[in-house]
Amino acid sequence: MFVRFSRRPSLSRGALSVALLALAVGASGCAQVGDTISPAFADPAKYELYDCTQLEAERKALAGRAAEQEGLMAKAETGVGGTVVAEMAYRNELIAIRGQQKNAEEAWRKGKCHETSPASATPAPAATPAPNAKSTRPPRPLIH
Repeated sequence: MFVRFSRRPSLSRGALSVALLALAVGASGCAQVGDTISPAFADPAKYELYDCTQLEAERKALAGRAAEQEGLMAKAETGVGGTVVAEMAYRNELIAIRGQQKNAEEAWRKGKCHETSPASATPAPAATPAPNAKSTRPPRPLIH
């Protein structure tokens, strides 16, 4: 019994190619969804009771965390399959941080806060008290 193989491309290969193309298009759209769903990952009322100095510190901390996450994602993308690893491991955290940044910025604008200059942010060093000029000897012990 002889088995004949067809030389023409099969229908399943074409269907597989179309499915992979659709998957790639769908996955590329997910990369831009993060900006629209980021508020869902953050509590909008978190910064309502913060004053301007607290908001300023929080904004700086969030900017640092976002930069760190982006750095981790960039580092992960250099490896084999890195884009998938970066998306799975770091994207949700980055989306949450961006949502917190958005809420902090809204509270900053609502509170009409302004950046403090570095000179006014650092307090002047306190004057050290002068040593006691009366006596430099230690006190004498009591004798019974």
